[in-house]
Amino acid sequence: MAVRSLFATRFYEGALDDPVLLDELEEACRDLSSDDRAGRAWSKDHGYRGYTSYASLADLPQRDPRFGDLVRHLNRHVARFAKECAFDLGGRRLKLDSLWVNVMKPGGTHSGHIHPHSVVSGTVYVMVPPGSGALKLEDPRLSMLMAAPVRTPDAPEELQPFVYAQPEAGAIFLWESWLRHEVMQSSAKSDRISVSFNYRL
Repeated sequence: MAVRSLFATRFYEGALDDPVLLDELEEACRDLSSDDRAGRAWSKDHGYRGYTSYASLADLPQRDPRFGDLVRHLNRHVARFAKECAFDLGGRRLKLDSLWVNVMKPGGTHSGHIHPHSVVSGTVYVMVPPGSGALKLEDPRLSMLMAAPVRTPDAPEELQPFVYAQPEAGAIFLWESWLRHEVMQSSAKSDRISVSFNYRL
């Protein structure tokens, strides 16, 4: 008898091994959350508990060299992940499409979503106080499981319908952009700071 696991979903966990840059990114993110009036207004209008530059600033790597330094690190991690996914890129590399800051207040959450029009998405975690919400990843087959029984509590991770990835400061998470995910509610007593991004062909 043989049982094989098919149709793997890759999830990459790396680290930003540059503590000086990590400190600089915290300062840069806090600067933006104070200075970016349009981003604060958008966050308030859309019920985002905290601040995000998602809809207000599209040029952070050009605007601030600290984000430019981060992108140089991310390019290497994304290239490794693309290789792990066996992407046939025709000799090209995936290219940064967008990058934005998230300063999530205690109690904040981000409901389930995907990132259309990109290939790889991810987040680098700058500040992760105790109680910060995990990243919840959803089995992409979930809507098609029909009459399948639930899994036992001790089922291996690869058979669970949801996987919870708990970040720490400096962690870099990458996934294919079609993978539905959400940020669980934060019970931390201080801000959870991260930088999210998309890469495309």
